[in-house]
Amino acid sequence: MDEWKMRPIGYIRSSYTSTDQVPKGLGTTHTMEGVLEVLPEYEKGLQDIEGYSHLMILWIFHQAKGCELYGTVPTDGRQHGVFSTRSPRRPNPIGLTTVELIRRDGPSLYLRGIDMLDGTPVLDIKPYTSSIPMEQLRRGWLGEAENRNK
Repeated sequence: MDEWKMRPIGYIRSSYTSTDQVPKGLGTTHTMEGVLEVLPEYEKGLQDIEGYSHLMILWIFHQAKGCELYGTVPTDGRQHGVFSTRSPRRPNPIGLTTVELIRRDGPSLYLRGIDMLDGTPVLDIKPYTSSIPMEQLRRGWLGEAENRNK
């Protein structure tokens, strides 16, 4: 089996210190602000990032324990496969969050919409450039659960 060694490019600074503080459930919006402190050796890679309104942050569920391929999620009383959820208990504990870039100050990115704990290691940053129109997006079982609870 192939393995890759990865190192964080930075760390999240957040008011969230435990997973029970992060809002979950149907209709949840993430408005928490925080800072991504990029390590000095990667600061040059931030050039021109200020032109984007939103970023995708790839990060590690550094406090996740184990893997569960099938389980019940807090947003729906039914069981689902881990790959159709945002569960932290994954074969590779990688998280992905789209956030709003408020501003940059040197190696610090001020963000809105974070759902990561304080100290979360960040693997990568990518600009959000989706060209998929909202009316073409499908939300799978989550969309069905949202419709049942209207």
